[in-house]
Amino acid sequence: MTFRITVDTDPWRANAVQTRDAIASAVGARGGLVPVIKGNGYGLRNDSLASEASLLGSEVIAVGTVFEVGDVTSTFSGTIVVLEPHDPRDSVAAAAWVELDHSEHGPRVIRTIASEEGWHSTIDAATRLGRPMRVLLEGLTSMHRFGLDESDVARLLSDARVPDAIVVEGVALHLPLAQPPAPRRPASAMLHDTTTGMVEQGTARAREVSAWALLWTALISDRLGAAAPDGAATLWVSHLDDSELASVRAAVPGIPLRARVGTRLWHGNRSTLSASGTVLAVHITDREVGYRQRRAPSGGGIVVVSGGTSHGVALSAPSSVTSVRARVAAAGTGALEAAGRSRSPFSLRGEQLWFAEPPHVSVSLLRIPRGFVPPAVGDEVPCVVRYTTTRADAVVWT
Repeated sequence: MTFRITVDTDPWRANAVQTRDAIASAVGARGGLVPVIKGNGYGLRNDSLASEASLLGSEVIAVGTVFEVGDVTSTFSGTIVVLEPHDPRDSVAAAAWVELDHSEHGPRVIRTIASEEGWHSTIDAATRLGRPMRVLLEGLTSMHRFGLDESDVARLLSDARVPDAIVVEGVALHLPLAQPPAPRRPASAMLHDTTTGMVEQGTARAREVSAWALLWTALISDRLGAAAPDGAATLWVSHLDDSELASVRAAVPGIPLRARVGTRLWHGNRSTLSASGTVLAVHITDREVGYRQRRAPSGGGIVVVSGGTSHGVALSAPSSVTSVRARVAAAGTGALEAAGRSRSPFSLRGEQLWFAEPPHVSVSLLRIPRGFVPPAVGDEVPCVVRYTTTRADAVVWT
């Protein structure tokens, strides 16, 4: 029972190299790409993507959570940033951090701090371990997910314990995918702050980052001074395109700029990826079938194919429905499901097949209509998937 993802390796890698080089061109010599490797490894597995990051020459990667660090340590030897902020109030994650801090990999991990509790917990860990902890402070942006506001950042950088307990590696800024109408208000106010200069060029996202950058560099100079570690002024940004990166680079030419990129890097050429399930059985029957004993098509039959809910088949997240056409399609799909009919993501000879019933854990039952030539056991049936929610039995690099 094999549900697989196949990667057309050479063009897939060509896209990754092109993405790396485009970002390098936008940010210049100071900075570059930070591959993001998280969740299910964008369908391709975290350890494999960590190895690919090494092939790209990356010295630093980012993972989503502390629980994912172990996925990449065997195939990547550089610095690992954990994107989800450290917070001791998440007791399970906090225990995982303690274990990681005491491991051989602890010194090469950078944690993200987005709360005062996380800050003090990190300093306590440094005291226990007898070594300073590497951190990024996450600034609040128009994303409004995690982040410290400007006054919180200034206060934490004034902590007298910083030189001994904290190695500040920069500020992290996570921007929304959609362009905000304007930079977040405090950041916007900084655009006209005569103590930090003017930032009037670029999109709202770019101006928000540039404003934060000006404040950040001023704070590093004022609070840390000569004690500031190398690279403390670094900006770690997510969801800026190349033109926005170039705009930020023009606004703050002297500081390192690191672009954290996942989807564009790994899924930038979707034609290089394909998913498929293996035909396990074929039944030519019009009798009741499956758990729910629904009738097969008259004169047709049922194909049993590998690929079920454990693989992410037919699982979906809420979508952003913004057009009339999309609303009509969503309403039509809902009406069919209410009537017990659902199209599957599997197709044969270009024709999308219907589920006989909802997918099982590991397999799906598909209806084949009268007159349709059935596949043979062992054939591969193409499947359209959302790769970030797909866990294949095998990832095949061709």
